[in-house]
Amino acid sequence: MEARESSGPAEDGGETREAGLKALRNPVYRIIDPMTRWLVRNRVHPNLITTFGFVATIGAGVLYHLDHVRWAGLFVLLGGLFDIFDGRVARESGLASRFGSFYDSVLDRISEVVVFIGLLSLYVGYSNDLADVGMIYVIVVAMSGSLMVSYTRAKAEALGMDCSVGFMQRAERVVLLGLGSLLFGLMWDGLVVSLIIIIVAVTTNWTAIQRIVWVYKHGAGVPLE
Repeated sequence: MEARESSGPAEDGGETREAGLKALRNPVYRIIDPMTRWLVRNRVHPNLITTFGFVATIGAGVLYHLDHVRWAGLFVLLGGLFDIFDGRVARESGLASRFGSFYDSVLDRISEVVVFIGLLSLYVGYSNDLADVGMIYVIVVAMSGSLMVSYTRAKAEALGMDCSVGFMQRAERVVLLGLGSLLFGLMWDGLVVSLIIIIVAVTTNWTAIQRIVWVYKHGAGVPLE
């Protein structure tokens, strides 16, 4: 799970985003807190929750492959829910660890790749007309952008910089793709899902560019320690 942005003039956009996310997260946290406390009381390890989330998201990729788009959307959201639980349980149980953070991040990246491969399979299965071929390229761009959003953040952190600027982070991708797939499925020849993928392709790459610019502004001329 991605950490949040530090304060400062360059992070005003990030602070606004964080305030908006907090307003959305708090009602969700109030709903899931009883389950979180139950998991902590029963000593369910956060890495196990991470694994369940990974399995759910892998299931979403398989369901996209099988053209069960609504079910795939449900499993994407379920994987996102597990992703919330593992972080909260880790913090509240005192079991947060470097390996747990690493394990969570690695499985997140693998599961995202599997979901996009499932979407590729979905569009390949439609037909060989020009629109579907074009969407295959869009999906590849969306997958690349999603991975670059995470990589730019991770590389900045490795350099001691907390860079979480940009809108299309993992939580937004999960909600947008999961909810859109669940609600609309292949209605109107899959138009809504196609539009969502296009939005993800554009915004993830834009977010990656924003992070590159942010690191340039804050790191240019700063010597490596």
